[in-house]
Amino acid sequence: MMFNIPLPGATTGHAVGGVLIAIVVGPWGAFLSISIALVIQALLFGDGGITAIGANCLNIAFVMPFVGYFAYIIIAKVVGISSGKGKAIAAGIAGWFGLNAAALATAVEFGIQPLLHTGADGRAFYAPYPLSVAIPAMMLEHLIVFGVVEGLVTGLVVRYLQQSRSAWMLTPAGEDTVE
Repeated sequence: MMFNIPLPGATTGHAVGGVLIAIVVGPWGAFLSISIALVIQALLFGDGGITAIGANCLNIAFVMPFVGYFAYIIIAKVVGISSGKGKAIAAGIAGWFGLNAAALATAVEFGIQPLLHTGADGRAFYAPYPLSVAIPAMMLEHLIVFGVVEGLVTGLVVRYLQQSRSAWMLTPAGEDTVE
């Protein structure tokens, strides 16, 4: 998460791996591990900032893993995926969904800032852009570029873990990791 790519609209994009972690250790394990990583990044490296730890933990450590994990479970069950390749594809799609859900939550938080916190002169303290600017600025790149990369990496790593029959790969009760 520390390799940030600047985006138009004063935002950044970066790979996270939150859905991958959720698939491997469960969504609560992902929440805990990502939150710890975010706090360490903020305190030791200044990445994200101390005042943004709460928002970062909400978006990156909670929204992304939970949305992605449940998307993975739903896609696998609804489509009736039982093969390793199918589950890897479901994981990739879930990775895309999870990253974009986190990006949307972040965009909404940025976009409501001008409504919540302004100075005496009417200018926003933190994020000066309204929802009409914040959402397209965040979502365009995440939907097209970052989400696709996140999904590909998530799917490929899940497939690798399945093929290696890794003890790290969680599966719902009664299912094999690879067929």
